[in-house]
Amino acid sequence: MQIESSLDATGVSPESAKMQSLKQFRSAGRGFWSHVSDADWNDWKWQLKNRITTLAQLEKLMPTLTPEEHAGTMLANNKLSLAITPYFFNLIDPADENCPIRWQMIPRVEETHTAPWELSDPCGEDSHSPVPGLVHRYPDRVLFLVTDRCASYCRYCTRSRLVSNASGYDFHPEFDRQIDYIRQNPQIRDVLLSGGDPLLLSDDKLEFLLSKLRAIPHLEFLRIGTRIPIFLPQRITPELCAMLKKYHPLFISVHSNHPRELTTEVRDALGRLADAGIPLGNQSVLLRNVNDDVITMRAQVQKLLMCRVKPYYIYQCDLINGSAHLRSTVRKGLEIMQGLRGHTTGYGVPQYVIDAPGGGGKVPINPEYVLSHSRDRLVIRNFEGKIFEYVEAGARDSRQYKASENFATPETF
Repeated sequence: MQIESSLDATGVSPESAKMQSLKQFRSAGRGFWSHVSDADWNDWKWQLKNRITTLAQLEKLMPTLTPEEHAGTMLANNKLSLAITPYFFNLIDPADENCPIRWQMIPRVEETHTAPWELSDPCGEDSHSPVPGLVHRYPDRVLFLVTDRCASYCRYCTRSRLVSNASGYDFHPEFDRQIDYIRQNPQIRDVLLSGGDPLLLSDDKLEFLLSKLRAIPHLEFLRIGTRIPIFLPQRITPELCAMLKKYHPLFISVHSNHPRELTTEVRDALGRLADAGIPLGNQSVLLRNVNDDVITMRAQVQKLLMCRVKPYYIYQCDLINGSAHLRSTVRKGLEIMQGLRGHTTGYGVPQYVIDAPGGGGKVPINPEYVLSHSRDRLVIRNFEGKIFEYVEAGARDSRQYKASENFATPETF
């Protein structure tokens, strides 16, 4: 997918200028907390204790709340609590109603509107839970839920029924039963710790779980899913990294949606994890007004690589109750994938997936690169829209085929 653009007087297109701006690493700064000491600001526990959790706090810090945000915040604790760390709040532009950070974090009244096709458990996790806190949906791996708390709460959260306990789900993991189930099922080779956010646990409690799991002979590797390095980079201490390093092979999936989230603080935190030998992947959710354009997503994946993180997944936003205002379209997702493949390094191209509603698992969604496939040949399209024929081994006709400029370029999304 080519992006048409004009050049300014300096010979730089607006798209290139936007890309370079988005890829710049900047500190989140202190903002309203300039009076706070370095010791407190860099203490992850201080950050948690001083989160923005009420309408009064939000109005004081951001007097530009829209009527939709004001009403949504008043009702937030009926569905998903409001919580934003001071560090992450500094990334919000109070003058921009469509600020990508604001759009993700500030409750809106639209969250109370539920479409007929939306679900409280869109991924069918509860129906695949053999013991409390464990989801066994795929044959060789399980999701191990460790807590219902996060450092900050994303308004599109797939587990909003569970996370923060605002809806009264009353989540109580049973670590002994979860670990016993894994121990008794030798086909399980991979455990993903998630929640809530596992990195909210103390080092000691997290190490207790990792050590118990690592002692199970048939487990090949462990994973942690976390947004903590983005919301709370202060939590990624040298002590935490030294502890995690003892439990290799250990992978961490982080969750960043927009290049503005990748600050110098986040880059340094991710660097500490990478220096501990932990492979890092990123999972983004495609969100309207946040990252549903090619330039933003291309800047995001390239900036992730500079943070030593492999872009892993782009998720189509799940059909969670009250998320319609945040969901972009699959058509837009396919357009973005066409704007990545061939236009940036392969390491920077994630897999676009839909988590099939009701528990069907992740389904890859790709642009149509295979145009036709017969017994002895394929007709394929490259990232430029050019058409090629590929002859299968053993085809009767062994003539050589080459690209033809005269082939019609298929309609793009």
